[in-house]
Amino acid sequence: MSDQEEEADSQNAVDSSEEREDALGSINIPVPLEEVLESDRTEDYGSELDPSSGGRGKRVDLSDQSVSSLELNDVGQLMDDVMTAKQAEDGGGSLAKSGSAVQSARPYSEASLTFMEKVKAVKESLRISTKDSLATVKVILLPVGQEIVIPFKVDTVLRCLKDHFSPLLGVPAFVLQIRCAGTVLKNHETLLQHGIKPQDVVQVEMFSLHPDLYPVRRIARPAEASQIITVRVQTGIDQYQEVAVEMIKSDFHKPFLGGFRHKITGIEYHNAGTQTVPKKIPEKPNAFCRDTQTVFQKGRLQQTTNTTSTQMTKIGVYVSNITDKLVKPGKYVSAAEYHAKRLQAIIVIQTYYRRWHAKVVVEGLRRQKMFRLQWEAEEEHRKIREKEEWMKLDYYRRHNPQRKEDFELLYNALELWWQEELTRINQFFTGAERKAALCELLEKETQIIASIGRHRYITYTENQEAEIQSFLDKCSAPKTWRRFDGKIIDMDTQFTIRARELQNIYNCIMLKNVSQDERLDVLLTLKHTVKEHECKLTQEILELIDREVDLMMRGVKHQNLEGLRKRIATLFFHYIKTPLFNPEVARHLKVPQDPLKFYKKIYFCHSCQLYLPSTEFPVSSTSHRIYHCRQCINLDNESRKRESYLKYKCLLQRLYCSEADYEDGSEIAFLIQLQDIQYLTENIWASQSVLSAWKDLNDLVMVRWDKSVEWSPWNCILLTKDEGATHLKLKSIEEGYEPLFIHKIKHKHFLAKNYFSQIPLLASFLLDDGEVEEIRKKHQSEPTTKILEVHRPGP
Repeated sequence: MSDQEEEADSQNAVDSSEEREDALGSINIPVPLEEVLESDRTEDYGSELDPSSGGRGKRVDLSDQSVSSLELNDVGQLMDDVMTAKQAEDGGGSLAKSGSAVQSARPYSEASLTFMEKVKAVKESLRISTKDSLATVKVILLPVGQEIVIPFKVDTVLRCLKDHFSPLLGVPAFVLQIRCAGTVLKNHETLLQHGIKPQDVVQVEMFSLHPDLYPVRRIARPAEASQIITVRVQTGIDQYQEVAVEMIKSDFHKPFLGGFRHKITGIEYHNAGTQTVPKKIPEKPNAFCRDTQTVFQKGRLQQTTNTTSTQMTKIGVYVSNITDKLVKPGKYVSAAEYHAKRLQAIIVIQTYYRRWHAKVVVEGLRRQKMFRLQWEAEEEHRKIREKEEWMKLDYYRRHNPQRKEDFELLYNALELWWQEELTRINQFFTGAERKAALCELLEKETQIIASIGRHRYITYTENQEAEIQSFLDKCSAPKTWRRFDGKIIDMDTQFTIRARELQNIYNCIMLKNVSQDERLDVLLTLKHTVKEHECKLTQEILELIDREVDLMMRGVKHQNLEGLRKRIATLFFHYIKTPLFNPEVARHLKVPQDPLKFYKKIYFCHSCQLYLPSTEFPVSSTSHRIYHCRQCINLDNESRKRESYLKYKCLLQRLYCSEADYEDGSEIAFLIQLQDIQYLTENIWASQSVLSAWKDLNDLVMVRWDKSVEWSPWNCILLTKDEGATHLKLKSIEEGYEPLFIHKIKHKHFLAKNYFSQIPLLASFLLDDGEVEEIRKKHQSEPTTKILEVHRPGP
């Protein structure tokens, strides 16, 4: 193959690759015939010029700068020079016979070779420049103003651009006109002729010559229509290439399927799978037919063949009998014998099983017995421990009384001791000896009462100081509330700050063992604080402060100033409790500041002859009038009966706890007062368990008779704690108790209903109002049950 053929093949391959790249990166626009002819003519010129250049053996190397510096306008001039040189060569062939003509034509042929080399260089430069001869054209449709961006070859005539938009606009191609920079472009012209280079961006306007007949309208492109843009890609260090990219608009979410990021430039590159539209799943045809919904079953029997054979010794065949065995017939066993043998085996198995089962049952009973004995021992130990704890608590209360119930225990113990001593004196002494013993007993009783009184005064003083400090802490405490996130917010107001200042001054006044200078500073602060208000109380406080300062200056001992300091502290505490001086204290005072609120809540005590608020009078369920206040009742109890109500309070507290655990809306149990539970225990149930006659009230509880009905005096029973727990486990009362016992309990319920029906609030819970009236009429004339009291005989 010659050099010309190889060059032609390579040229064709380049042209075919260019055509494929152009087909992928641009719009397929048909090439006009004129351009094809011009390209063919150019190729002919090149083929004619190649042998001449090859014969010379010379090659002109033109750099990229020299090629790019050639103007496109010089191409035509060079082509004309080439045509002239060709004609000269043809004419020279005829004149070659004369030597003078050859000599004269040799300088011209050298010049023509130089021009042909230039033409070849220009051709190569054009081939390189038109390899990627795409320019970005922005077509603006007038008068709608729509802008469409498409890639277009700079060496393609503009008639192809009109042919492309003609079907889209519905306007004939000869009516459309293209204008660029105010100049109307003709059909046979190209962008290259107007100075548009490849990879440039040019804006042209397209309009109609007859807008009335063929108006230009906006091109309606679907949302998923593709759009072609030109992207500049770096292919080397200083080499760039324009690539046409088709953008397909789609509404599906492209997942990130991986990629990589350039470490230097920071550009992210996604994998091809991310940029590719996924294939749509073809729709399945309708498969709901009869064949799909119907099941066909077939049943066939199969039996495999099993062929067996036995080989015996015969002529021509020898079978060894070494492994043969002699089988003898055994004893014949009848069916009765077989079943009898099986029965005997079954009996043996049952015997061993029953033995094992009996051992398991006995072991279970032994384990239950052990657990029962262990539980009984633990319960006995628990009862003993609770009894010891109760005795320790009772002993501690008697030796260190702090509350009113503790002093009631002391007076009750004193009464029991007095009765024992009186019984002993009456039994062993008579006459004058008896009187002397009674006088000695009276003296001991007086000393014990005095000792109890002194201890009560000390306890009262300590409790009073604690109550004062608690009262001051409540007044000076900040306002608190809880936020939505659970945190506590504290806020101080001007009133709480004032109360805290007064509390600090009061605590300083109550300090002991301080120096004289410190005491003077405290009194000076107190004086300035009290001077803010002028009244009788503040004047008295100022006088006492001046008196203490005067006595301290005279050298009076601290022990002699205790009474004066106590008076100052008491008056200042009254100053703190006055809402005019301490506004925050009004929220914590039990006595309202408005005296009109007292008129309807003040009652007269017939014992101490004082008018007291209603909270100072105990009211029982059966009382109709108020006679004595709490203090007078306690004083009368300490001087006469000396009873202790602590056991009844504990019994009532246990009743409240047990009824609260039911959570069934029980109300009557919480209306019962201390006097009511005392009457119910002593007069109805005789202060003992109805089953075991246990008399220790610390071990007794008042539970429901019928656990499905709420507790009431006519639906209760007094039992020990263990008996009460067992009673509540009964499913039916008739199955658990005998009819005689049930009748006895019903009778006690009838007595309780008779007594508590006198209370209007409790009578409303009875079955029927008519029944209540009948009970009242029946027992109205009968005297009420009297409680025998032991009167103390005179000496």
